[in-house]
Amino acid sequence: MAAETGSRVAKTAEEDPAVADESFEGVTPDAARRLLLGAVEAFAERGFHATTTRDIAGRAGMSPAALYIHYKTKEELLFQISKVGHERSVSVLAEAAEGGGDDADRLARAVRSFVRWHAEHHTTARVVQYELAALGAEHYEEIVGLRRRSEEILRGILESGDASGEFEVADIRGTTLAVMSLCIDVARWYSPAGRRTPDQIGGLYADLVLRMVASAGPSGPARAE
Repeated sequence: MAAETGSRVAKTAEEDPAVADESFEGVTPDAARRLLLGAVEAFAERGFHATTTRDIAGRAGMSPAALYIHYKTKEELLFQISKVGHERSVSVLAEAAEGGGDDADRLARAVRSFVRWHAEHHTTARVVQYELAALGAEHYEEIVGLRRRSEEILRGILESGDASGEFEVADIRGTTLAVMSLCIDVARWYSPAGRRTPDQIGGLYADLVLRMVASAGPSGPARAE
């Protein structure tokens, strides 16, 4: 039975890129990685509080006792998932922000990449973004720190564009939070069966965000591709 369950998880990972998030590829040993993937699947389907360690272990093709060899608690599993996901978010945004071009190019690239990640890995992203309150106090503070780093990168692009006159942003902080929320929410509703690909959605959102911050002058940002 355990072997059959393990095969089901592996098959799901192959069929659904959101489950087989490449961000978990560096997790070793393989059993620890399988437990993370099983936890992602269970938390996304049932929520953190309704998920049992038996459920997670079963999805990974293991016994409940085997789970505790790698993770002390269910909350530690959630923390590791959240940490990997938020570190990936910081990496995606930082890479986009450090690229060439003007501030409009940087903002469009950041939004496109951030949205695309949340769509491509919507199962993981739902857990990362919407189960934050279930973390313990110490783990919560660490994850919030990573979340703030993502916000700082995006805010830096907006501040730069506003200072140069490329953007016109009356409330930098509020706009930053609005853009972050817009991108993150993609994970909640995205379906691979939908009409648009993750990259198409990223392009649409990049265009919308540029319109949000466009300067009234003739030198305002051009439309995203």
